[in-house]
Amino acid sequence: MNLGGVVFLGRRYLGRNRVKTALLVAAFTLVWLLPAGIALVVAKVESHLRVRAEGTPLLLGQAGSPLELVFNGLYFTKPAIATLRHGETEAISESGLGTVVPLYARYAAANHRIVGTTLDYFDFRGLRIGEGRGLINLGECVVGAAVGEANGIAPGDSIISTPETLFDLSGVYPLKMRVVGVLEASGTPDDAAIFVDLKTAWIIEGLGHGHEEAAKLGDEAKLEDLSGAGDGTVRLNASVVEYNEVTEETVDAFHFHGDTSDYPVTAAIVIPTSAKGQAILKGRYEEAGGLQLVSPGAEMGELFATVFSIQDLVLRLLGVIGMATLAIGSLVFLLSNRLRRGEFRHLRHLGADPGTLRTLIAFEAGFVLAASLLLAGAGLCVLQVVAPILMRQWLV
Repeated sequence: MNLGGVVFLGRRYLGRNRVKTALLVAAFTLVWLLPAGIALVVAKVESHLRVRAEGTPLLLGQAGSPLELVFNGLYFTKPAIATLRHGETEAISESGLGTVVPLYARYAAANHRIVGTTLDYFDFRGLRIGEGRGLINLGECVVGAAVGEANGIAPGDSIISTPETLFDLSGVYPLKMRVVGVLEASGTPDDAAIFVDLKTAWIIEGLGHGHEEAAKLGDEAKLEDLSGAGDGTVRLNASVVEYNEVTEETVDAFHFHGDTSDYPVTAAIVIPTSAKGQAILKGRYEEAGGLQLVSPGAEMGELFATVFSIQDLVLRLLGVIGMATLAIGSLVFLLSNRLRRGEFRHLRHLGADPGTLRTLIAFEAGFVLAASLLLAGAGLCVLQVVAPILMRQWLV
């Protein structure tokens, strides 16, 4: 029997037993695809996270978990970390050892983090305005590309911060911020953030506020003067609330109590002026007592060392499962061939030699292996394309 006859008989058999063939192809496809897919996704995630971490020289924060500090300062997660005084960041700037970009990433609007910072942040990250303009006045915000696209937000619209609790007894009201710009897409967590000035973030915190001019309020908002002093002092009742929006008419009424150097920030990016300055700063904060100065690249390296150890364990387990799947597949072929003894006997009577029968069995097994490898390769190609899109949605 020639090769054409072997192919014809093999195709007819596979077509007649398409369910068994499909199950074997699917099982073998998973054997090849799962380990390679996991390795590919982990490598993509590592590359995505490492680029931002290694592009940030140092990160200053309150003593605690270095990883939580990195995730707050770089990816704007972990909003509940301990804060440090803004004055600590000013001290580094005044020392001349480095440039400092403070960050206050605690509050949010819907699912988007509100990041209080300075204009230096946009220069440091290379962020450019796609629509509108940058931050100038109190109460303004600039949104990332993903925020604008997902919510249909454009310059001129407004965003309201989300209160931390439904009933805020401290009297801190949500702030209505005017959108003045939309950033160009950068493929980083900046795309999913809302950027405001530090003072605007502190207003959301309740550290800065404005009141209506007391003398212009109606009688229903004033308390009766029972002192008889007649000194012209106007006393207001509890119905007078703080502004929840900064406008051109009310911006002058907003003020801050106390020293702003005592106000909180969650993290600060430190860009040393030189290698010597970096060494001095690291030495200074080794014994700072309550503060930590970390290298995000090193922290992410430690994180992925742990991830890779877990990945190795998972891949070993998948290898064992894969070997078991291959063994079961081989058993299926052996049992199938035993059931086909009658068929093979008829082929022998028709003139097929033992080599031809072995070729027929090899063709059927080869088809299953080749089809599973092709499907696994196609799956990896799809994953190669889809993984960056998914990471922009999940990690951004």
